[in-house]
Amino acid sequence: MAEQTDIRTPGRAAEPPAVSAKPDSAVIRDALAVGVAVGLSGFAFGVTSAGAGLSLLQTCALSLLVFTGASQLALVGALAAGGNPLTAAAAALFLGARNAFYGLRLSAVLGYRATVKPLAAHWVIDETSAVTLAQPDRRSARLGFTVTGLTLYVLWNLTTLLGALGAGALGDTDAWGLDAAGPAVFLALLAPKLTTTVERLTAGLAVVLVMVTLPLLPTGVPVLISALAAPAVLLAQGRGERTREADGTERPGTGPEGTGTPPAPQDGTAPQDGAAQIRRTTGEGRS
Repeated sequence: MAEQTDIRTPGRAAEPPAVSAKPDSAVIRDALAVGVAVGLSGFAFGVTSAGAGLSLLQTCALSLLVFTGASQLALVGALAAGGNPLTAAAAALFLGARNAFYGLRLSAVLGYRATVKPLAAHWVIDETSAVTLAQPDRRSARLGFTVTGLTLYVLWNLTTLLGALGAGALGDTDAWGLDAAGPAVFLALLAPKLTTTVERLTAGLAVVLVMVTLPLLPTGVPVLISALAAPAVLLAQGRGERTREADGTERPGTGPEGTGTPPAPQDGTAPQDGAAQIRRTTGEGRS
């Protein structure tokens, strides 16, 4: 039998091994964990909504039709604080607009047909996006999206109903501190995603803007003002990059790739080591 040889193109690295598919049990486990953990917080929304003066039908309709927790909590929170309904709706709409950007990314990952996309769009939220994008292949992504969306949708609406029904038995909802449950969940989901300096600066500036404008502006407006943090940080970053480019594109002693290798001479000669450069410079100085 002839010996088999590995034929590779000279100068070309070997192809990386294909990513193995994630077991369905692991995908379902992760999706259920996220869906159950976040779905139970719908109880806090139901109580807060009832405390804000919304009826049982209005509270349940928000969870069934809107189904984006941060936007729902922003709406009922602004109404509970006596804010203008239009301002409260604008704040909720602004927070919900982020799901449109999630949808652009998930559309390519999931690859659903045009007839399925309108139905899947209703489940495009923070949690389903996080679980879907963590999967290694399309099959696992679809499974994670479906299990997370179904679990979270059912539990969120069920706990919303229970919270709205039980609001009367709880009495003063402010005494229980349940109004802080929604923001706490939102911050817990957001914090791990702030991995870069730009993201941390944007979040910090947004918090400062809210804290400064909260006692001065009507309820709901500070949330809209905090959106200015993103363009402000990006503008400052762009100016800083242009300033560095104007001062000098490279540091002394570093190559174009930042590897620490001196840049190659423009005359086509080979780069010299440190000792050769010192000898050459010393000789030119003596001359």
